[in-house]
Amino acid sequence: MQSPRTRSGGNRSPEDRRRWQILIGTAALGFLGLAVVIALVAFRGGSGGAREALEKAGCTLQTFPASASGQHVEQAPPRSRYNSFPPTSGPHNPTAAPFDVYDEPVEQYRLVHNMEHGGVAIQYGRGVPEAQVSELVAWYREHPNGLVVAPLTELGKTIALGAWNAEALQQGGQESSDGQGILAKCPRFRAGAFDAFVDAYAFKGPERFPEDALAPGS
Repeated sequence: MQSPRTRSGGNRSPEDRRRWQILIGTAALGFLGLAVVIALVAFRGGSGGAREALEKAGCTLQTFPASASGQHVEQAPPRSRYNSFPPTSGPHNPTAAPFDVYDEPVEQYRLVHNMEHGGVAIQYGRGVPEAQVSELVAWYREHPNGLVVAPLTELGKTIALGAWNAEALQQGGQESSDGQGILAKCPRFRAGAFDAFVDAYAFKGPERFPEDALAPGS
């Protein structure tokens, strides 16, 4: 009779077992490191990446608690009704401004309605050089959906980008008051920073519309 075959893994020496444990531990650390890298990349591609891009361009980025969004008013509220300037949430005209480029200032309470739909309002002060405005408009023409570009005298030499981010409409048409207004103020136009703002904050309003529904003129 033949004796039973001995399994090769059953008689490993302590040194072999130790080496095997080290290999398993090293592989586990490698997977953990990869997961951390993926998480960091995902974070940098979101609002964290937008903040970094804006700050590199010399901009400031602030957030404000969003006001309840179901407040339609027929007359422009006083500035004190809003918690930021330009406003990024709060009472607004029943009719949004058509998405477009404007030569004259647009009423702020109309732009708030644009932001409620997920739009971004980009406004520049009287002191912004004409060359910068031309660059801004050319940038707008490349991807205009959801954007309004207009002058706002009080901003001086600053360009402001505003958005309203919140949960979308809940069941029964009840709107969520959760969320925040987002406001960046920049000393100059920088395409990369403005791209980062739009990528992070556009099309996330409480009364959310698809991007194609916010085309110029709508």
